[in-house]
Amino acid sequence: MGAQGEVPTVYNSMQRVKVYLLTDDGTWDDQGTGHVTVDYLKKSEDLGLFVIDADNETLLLHRISSDDIYHKQGDMIISWKDPEFSTELALSFQETTGCSYIWDHICSVRRNMHFSSLNGETHCNVNSAVKELPPVELSTLPLILKNVGESGIAGQLQVAELLLHDKYFFGKLMDLFRICEDMENIDSLRMIFKIVKGIILLNSPQILEKIFGDELIMDIIGCLEYDPDVPHVHHRHFLREHVVFKEAIPIKDPVVLPKIHQTYRVAYLKDVILPRALDEATVANLNSIIHSNNAIVVSLLKDDSTFIQELFARLKSPATSAESKKTLVHFLHEFCTLSKSLQMTQQLRLFRDLVSEGVLDIIADVLQTEDKKLVLTGTDILILFLNQDPNILRSYVTRQDVLFGLLVKNLLADFGDDMHCQFFEILHSLLDSYTSESQKDTVVEIFYEKHLGQLIDVITSSCPSNTIGQIVNKSVSTDGETRNKKRVKPEILLNICDLLCFCILHHPDRIKCSFLCHNMIGKVLYLTQRREKYLVVAAVRFMRTLVSRNDEDTMNHIVKNNLFKPVVDAFVANGDRYNLLNSAVLELFEYIRKENLKILLRYLVDSFWDQLVKFENFSSIHSLKVKYEQSLESAGTRSIVSLLDHRKRVDERALEKEEEDYFNDNSDEEDSASVSMASANRVQSQSVLPNGSIPSYPSPRSHGLVDYDDDDEDYKPPPKKLSDIADKDEGVAEFRLKRKLVSKEEPEPKRLKWSPKGAKPREVVFASLCSTLSQTALPSKETATAAFDTPHSDTNKNSSEPNHEEKGSISASDESRKAAVENQDSSRSFSNSLHDSPDNRQLPEMDVNGS
Repeated sequence: MGAQGEVPTVYNSMQRVKVYLLTDDGTWDDQGTGHVTVDYLKKSEDLGLFVIDADNETLLLHRISSDDIYHKQGDMIISWKDPEFSTELALSFQETTGCSYIWDHICSVRRNMHFSSLNGETHCNVNSAVKELPPVELSTLPLILKNVGESGIAGQLQVAELLLHDKYFFGKLMDLFRICEDMENIDSLRMIFKIVKGIILLNSPQILEKIFGDELIMDIIGCLEYDPDVPHVHHRHFLREHVVFKEAIPIKDPVVLPKIHQTYRVAYLKDVILPRALDEATVANLNSIIHSNNAIVVSLLKDDSTFIQELFARLKSPATSAESKKTLVHFLHEFCTLSKSLQMTQQLRLFRDLVSEGVLDIIADVLQTEDKKLVLTGTDILILFLNQDPNILRSYVTRQDVLFGLLVKNLLADFGDDMHCQFFEILHSLLDSYTSESQKDTVVEIFYEKHLGQLIDVITSSCPSNTIGQIVNKSVSTDGETRNKKRVKPEILLNICDLLCFCILHHPDRIKCSFLCHNMIGKVLYLTQRREKYLVVAAVRFMRTLVSRNDEDTMNHIVKNNLFKPVVDAFVANGDRYNLLNSAVLELFEYIRKENLKILLRYLVDSFWDQLVKFENFSSIHSLKVKYEQSLESAGTRSIVSLLDHRKRVDERALEKEEEDYFNDNSDEEDSASVSMASANRVQSQSVLPNGSIPSYPSPRSHGLVDYDDDDEDYKPPPKKLSDIADKDEGVAEFRLKRKLVSKEEPEPKRLKWSPKGAKPREVVFASLCSTLSQTALPSKETATAAFDTPHSDTNKNSSEPNHEEKGSISASDESRKAAVENQDSSRSFSNSLHDSPDNRQLPEMDVNGS
């Protein structure tokens, strides 16, 4: 290989590889880098792999084996175990294309070696080239078949080149076909079938374009009629007699008509004649031819202004017959369908031009015809416009809502071919919220104002009128008239329910207004009384969608009108059957529990627990009841805490107001009145404990504040027991301590005397005492409350006693205040008499005489 005078071979990067050898210790040893080729071994007809390094030294020489020893690892490595040397080798490629190229060669060589072993002869190998095709004769048909159908990859490419350069090959082959057909030579006809099929499987675009021409296509189809694996089918007769080309508008362009005919024949061959014989690559190539032809046809027609104007003139003309108009509509549908072959910008431009010509007005007229198939064609055209640009149709509907009404009307009509699904799809696209605000709002308003009630009326008129817990007694249409019951296909009702769910998700505020004002939720729930279980499930799905909005107004409306009753009744009637209805209702309850929708939670348990209790074995039902009980407990705790906080704030504000008034007022009498009034208010506010019970007070005594004889000036009250002293309030004890500390500086006062005559009013005496105590030490809030609390039990009795208004004077010196403080027993007696007083308003009159 490296002999002198030999021109060195030029390699490219695609052939650059590294050679690896697996050693005994299990590691791959790098043997060097070179370029790989597939070539004949020296003095042999076998093919092998050669790896030559930069110095033209051979790094690897491997004879390709027919055994299955080769493995492709990923996109870059080919490995095998050499049976001659019992070594494992691997080639690591620099580029994936080189790896794929060598791998295809190895597979092709192995395939040819298999053919040679089966037929007992040597076939063409990878590098063998077909110099020329044999002449087209009856005797050379086997050799032509061998060259066309049994050559390798390189051989196939060479055969394709020879077929393209031989101008007379296909003509001679078709002449031979006609001769064999006239002679009824079936064996030769079947051989010609295999040759033609092999030529098609060469997958050469140039050859396909040639054989699908007007001159050869019918004879090619005739050759394909003699498939030995299927019965004889007369394809040519069908294409000539039964396939009729209709020209709705005369096409004058000489390029358009041949493309139309060729497209149809290629599609017929692909889908009818050879659907099982074609591989994926050939099918893709045939589809490419069809797509290209369609693009050419549509482009030429749309650019022909005369053709478009004549088309729409005939469609709009009242003189056009019904049959001609039907043909024109079908042509328009085909024209719009073929526009998918154009680029997106060209498609959009074409559809806008059609709208400007008035195509949507024509579709509106088509939707009003009685021909259901024609209506289906018009609907398909609308779907094409929606798929291209929904805003084109929305802008038209905002200007003229006639089309919208026709869509709703046809949605409710029974066409028998599930056409209501197509109308549902169109309405779905028109009401989609992902549009411009102006168009969306206009379309939505048209739907809710004019057509939503019509859909609800269809549901009410199609369901039993004696529903349990029905919301209204009669099915009343939006215009106030009672509708007669009319049977509607269940599939239509299902589409209506799905459309309502879609509207709830995309227009929650707008549809809520309609639902609450016109009580539409209850009418939709009539579906729970239908025999079809999927309609009952659709109603439950509707409620689930409605609840998922977590809208308080909607939930209150549901509770007020008892709208869960149809759902619960359907669930109870379903029993223990485990089906879609059972799962849908349980999922609805589970959602209410997880989202803690308290309004619906309490409503469900309070209203329907007697029905749901027998299903408590379901975890969703049991968890619903547990959540309900937890909500009740939390609600009770919050109410008690809020009540205590409120009373505490009221008491604190009252005491702060009392202290502020005390320091701000100058008059002693005003001081006394404010203190007495504040004390009375606190008594009323604290007369009920936080737990709701009424506090108990010691029984009142019939005597006055200080009970002793007038003339006994040496009288001293007996000391209190220790147990009584311990029961006193902390504030009172602190109050005594403060008075005791102050008393060291004050003189001893005279003893208080009972003065039935000439005494001051009770309120004045009580206020004077409070003033004296305040000057000594201001008591705490608890002390003030405890000291002036009066029981309510004797209020009425004391109020019936006469209130003697007597005059008197109160004089107190510093010595008297000091004596009162120093006398601890007298202080205790005074404190006890404050608590034992029956009513502050009935205090006895006293004279405090100074020294």
